[in-house]
Amino acid sequence: MPMEVDVEKIKQSIQASVPLTVKLFSIPHDIELYLERLLESFLVELGQEKLKDRLAYCMREIAFNAQKANTKRVYFKEKSLDINNKDDYESGMAHFKDETLENIHYYLQKQKEHGYYIKIVLQKRGGNFDIIVKNNVEITKTEQIRVFDRIARARAFNDVEDAPATLIDNSEGAGLGIIIIILMLKKIGLSEDCFDIDFKDGETVASLSIPFDQVQLEKLELLIREIGDQIDALPQFPENIVHLQRLISNPDVEIGDVARQISIDPSLTADLLKLVNSAQFMLPKKVDNIVEAVKLVGLKNLKNLLYSYGTQKIFFKRYSEIRWLWDHSYRVAFYSYMLAKNFKRKKELLDDAYTGGILHDLGQIIFTSLHPQLLSKIQDFCKAKAIPSGMFERLSSGMNHAEVGAKIAEKWNFPRQLVASIRYHHEPTLCSDDLRDLVFTVYLANAICNLEEERIVFDQIEPEALKDFGFSDEAHFTSIRERLRRAFEQNLSKY
Repeated sequence: MPMEVDVEKIKQSIQASVPLTVKLFSIPHDIELYLERLLESFLVELGQEKLKDRLAYCMREIAFNAQKANTKRVYFKEKSLDINNKDDYESGMAHFKDETLENIHYYLQKQKEHGYYIKIVLQKRGGNFDIIVKNNVEITKTEQIRVFDRIARARAFNDVEDAPATLIDNSEGAGLGIIIIILMLKKIGLSEDCFDIDFKDGETVASLSIPFDQVQLEKLELLIREIGDQIDALPQFPENIVHLQRLISNPDVEIGDVARQISIDPSLTADLLKLVNSAQFMLPKKVDNIVEAVKLVGLKNLKNLLYSYGTQKIFFKRYSEIRWLWDHSYRVAFYSYMLAKNFKRKKELLDDAYTGGILHDLGQIIFTSLHPQLLSKIQDFCKAKAIPSGMFERLSSGMNHAEVGAKIAEKWNFPRQLVASIRYHHEPTLCSDDLRDLVFTVYLANAICNLEEERIVFDQIEPEALKDFGFSDEAHFTSIRERLRRAFEQNLSKY
């Protein structure tokens, strides 16, 4: 019975920009077919199913090369040869292909006994789709030189028939596959720069990174731009919020002036007092004076509060329908604040961490609250440009929501750091260095929530973010996650 592809897991991987990994010790035919179905499902969700045949070939070739590299290590051990010794290498490769093919099952079983694995990783990162194949043996300098030599020399050809026989390495059964990979890239308008192979952290890593904006995602990019152009159909921030933001931006403003303006809005007054009396500020007694509250919050933090408050006011009519999304955002905000407070200890970061958490899923909120007029305009645009309805449906379900949310935040004049926390909350390493503290904080808080909701597993969390916070291993991370969860539940029961 063929293995089934979990489409929901693929959707979650795409929406959260986290890797989907399959670990193998060999690639029998049924696994090969499963990997192709997995790739096809990814591409369907990304609106790129037409690339399936070309990319499936590339993935298959890279994966079999990894398996072949593992087989080679077993073979050399069996022959008591040093794979890094030039003479031993040439001696071993003289009969490697023929002898291993004659007894392939034996060598594949030996690979498993030695723990030599192959990992197939599929991931959407920004505008790129990555196919990464890892195996836990080190590529030799000789092997790497041969690979890059074929890549460089393949530039001159447009078809396999053009390639001279000297590029094909019959001893290894390699060479032609790499040439075809480069030719496949050419046919979809890409260069050999999209392919790379290196050794990192105990693994040989061969990667194929497909920049969608240079191939078949023209229509999707067109649709995203149109959504950005039509953002004016969304309501502006409430006038009293805009007025308060301007007031706070005035360097000569008095606390009393700000407090009086807030008092005009009972709902905002209640929200401000609720925030000041929450666990975020940990005050020894309850505060019910708005002037004192403004002093305690601080003008910058108050301005940040207005961004989340204004967003909720805009979508208030749909609040009950997307309560789950706001609940998720509040938990991310709490975790973000606590991570910043306990690990970063930077006052300027604390001012933004909570608000960044509240607003990180702004794109999701927009899509779940689309106004009928905007929805109608976008649907008409899709018809006029012959954009498949499924493409907009996939956008609406969450794909690219971070980019859409960031565009909306820019329209509403959110500060640069909050825009970044929205745009990169699934892909933190893509942000500029000066914004990494906030982006990594919001990303990790969101990842913890996704882990609690069983949408991802620990191995899918960005290693750089874990390292940035000093999480040495999964056990350390889990202990911190449990402390955050308990603190959040205590905060709920208290307020």
